[in-house]
Amino acid sequence: MSLTNGQKSNIQQVVINSLRSKFTNYKPESACMPFHTRLLGKDRMALFSFIHSLNTNFGTTIFEPVALELAKINFKIIKKQVTAGTQISDGAQREIQNIIDEISAASVKPRKIEEIERIRKVCQTGKMHKVKLTKIDIYLEKTNGEKFLFDIKTAKPNKGSFKEFKRTLLEWTAVILSENPEAKVNTLIAIPYNPYEPKPYDRWTMAGMLDLGNELKVAEEFWDFLAGKDTYKDLLDCFECVGIELREEIDNYFKKNTINNV
Repeated sequence: MSLTNGQKSNIQQVVINSLRSKFTNYKPESACMPFHTRLLGKDRMALFSFIHSLNTNFGTTIFEPVALELAKINFKIIKKQVTAGTQISDGAQREIQNIIDEISAASVKPRKIEEIERIRKVCQTGKMHKVKLTKIDIYLEKTNGEKFLFDIKTAKPNKGSFKEFKRTLLEWTAVILSENPEAKVNTLIAIPYNPYEPKPYDRWTMAGMLDLGNELKVAEEFWDFLAGKDTYKDLLDCFECVGIELREEIDNYFKKNTINNV
């Protein structure tokens, strides 16, 4: 199901507001790059600096607010940058370490559904410890209470970080279950676009630690999950429309900032 014209208009406004907020709050880094500047010119360097800053914060600046707007279509509760909980049991901590050790040693393949049930059995076993975990980028809940916790990552995450990604997902599961052992919880990594397109996403690097079918959503999988089939395609069209609408505004912004920095 494609997005309605009203939904597309809302998404475009979210992107426009996010981009204008970035313009208002953006402060170029005071890095002197004399060779680059003389070779490429102040205008191109100003654009390069802005794009680099935007790329660094694209998740929180653009993807999160867009995801929240889209999720309104299918989910009852929608939040961003929230904590999963504050308590984890001795039993859950041990089980999480066991799971990670087994996967790291390649003695088992990652199987998220089984891992959740292993944690569920010990989620209130032993002493409870206060923890401060990585915040959830996008928290969603259906009308039936099923929860989906997303950690949004860059398109090409560092291979050495996959073990920590896995630990975060399992710890989120554990703290949710510590409060409600019967909860139906899903914890996932989201990658907003495929940098290898039109080739398939190069997932093999993640396959060792993540259950790809239950812990990872890339490009269409993520956006279509939020709001239905063809959402990703419609979303790209929305971004293109915003780019066309703001082209003159963007050009003027960089002209002004280039002149001010001469």
